[in-house]
Amino acid sequence: MTQSSSTTWEYQVAPIPLHNEALMLNNFGQDGWELVAIHTNAQGGLVAFLKRPRAA
Repeated sequence: MTQSSSTTWEYQVAPIPLHNEALMLNNFGQDGWELVAIHTNAQGGLVAFLKRPRAA
């Protein structure tokens, strides 16, 4: 079996405004970002962890 080249990812961590979650996440999606996880920070805000394939 031959090994195929693996994808190299770039990552982004971004705060998400509580009043505009869907709009913000859709904007990231249009730019090629995929949501990996979303967490609540210590102040109660949302933080999104995103990834997309790195350009060659």
